[in-house]
Amino acid sequence: MPLFTKIRKNDREEIRIMRNDFKGHDMINVRVFYDAGGEMKPGKQGIAFKAELLSDFLEVLTEVRNMPPECGGQQQ
Repeated sequence: MPLFTKIRKNDREEIRIMRNDFKGHDMINVRVFYDAGGEMKPGKQGIAFKAELLSDFLEVLTEVRNMPPECGGQQQ
């Protein structure tokens, strides 16, 4: 699975963002990986969606980021 990037979540976990083909569908996969004794393994936490939805996904994340914290937005 081609890796786009890794974001460190904490000392034991990282978020990996990947793009791959799954059964003929272009997919975006955002998954939490955990340290299993020196080897990073995928956990159950994450989301996968068709790449054609990426623009909608990014638009909604931008809206959430701009919301006040009490409504679920980013804290300043």
